[in-house]
Amino acid sequence: MTRTFARSLSRKKIMSNDGKLIGTLKNLRVDFDSGQVLDLIIHPDQSFVTEGYNLEEGNLLVVPFEAVKDIKDYIVVDRYLARR
Repeated sequence: MTRTFARSLSRKKIMSNDGKLIGTLKNLRVDFDSGQVLDLIIHPDQSFVTEGYNLEEGNLLVVPFEAVKDIKDYIVVDRYLARR
């Protein structure tokens, strides 16, 4: 995967690899010691069923960064790797 600046990810749409809109990126969780991105914090789309996914306070969806497959116009994640 190519390098991407965090500021370019602000409010980017998140799509599953099967074409379903998951939501909009709200924040990133980063390990500051290693510099690794750990999780995407997503405001889920109203049409996305969040059952089986890790939810945090305020109904935010948490997706591990390892589920990310591509970052271009959308952030594409593997929907099955996104579940914990």
